[in-house]
Amino acid sequence: MRVFLAGAAGAIGRRLVPLLVRAGHAVTGTTRSAEKASELAGAGITPAVLDVFDRQAVIDSVSSARPEVIIHQLTDLPQQLDQVRISASYPANARIRTEGTRNLLAAARAASARRFIVQSIAFAYAPGREPHPETDPLNLADPMRAVTVKGAADMEQRVLQEEEGIVGIVLRYGLLYGPGTWYSAPERKPALHVDAAAHAAVLAVTRGKPGIYNIAEDDGVVAIEKARAVLGFDPQYRLDCDLLR
Repeated sequence: MRVFLAGAAGAIGRRLVPLLVRAGHAVTGTTRSAEKASELAGAGITPAVLDVFDRQAVIDSVSSARPEVIIHQLTDLPQQLDQVRISASYPANARIRTEGTRNLLAAARAASARRFIVQSIAFAYAPGREPHPETDPLNLADPMRAVTVKGAADMEQRVLQEEEGIVGIVLRYGLLYGPGTWYSAPERKPALHVDAAAHAAVLAVTRGKPGIYNIAEDDGVVAIEKARAVLGFDPQYRLDCDLLR
């Protein structure tokens, strides 16, 4: 399939690219950096240097790629574990989830894409009985995390309410650890290895009905039975070393 990967140079994107290539997909991947574009080309995909907030540029880039599937893995978070910088990044990250998602959805419609996969968060459920199924409400009342959770909720709603014949898949990821993330091992629950996150996105390219799927480890905080049964998700999945050479 032709796949447009927004955020190909990010923590998940870097692990996702080789999986998509191995699966035989023709991938166009975005980055904001010309230097990283060269790295993406070396990985076997077509790079696109793109600002997701430039609506017309996004529409033009997606239309040129003619994707059947769009995968939205964009974030705007610092690479280093610096809580001050992380907190300061939340408004920009939420803007990607709201304005950036709207631009990508407009581009999906213009290009007649059939499937739209987006990363969301599985660590924002309102307090209550665990493990949380996907039907539990998000914690929109938490003042400490209002920007993040409201941005994610807006994004999810837009993707799931798309009425142009696009299958909307929301992957609610746990707190990432592993190569390219802030942590080498699980720090908090629900946890998720970055390789398992990438593999879930590959599975969603060809599997799953419209809806929300918890993508996390089976650590008792969120229920992952739906993702296991429908997508074939395995939280223990790890990339083969040969894929990263």
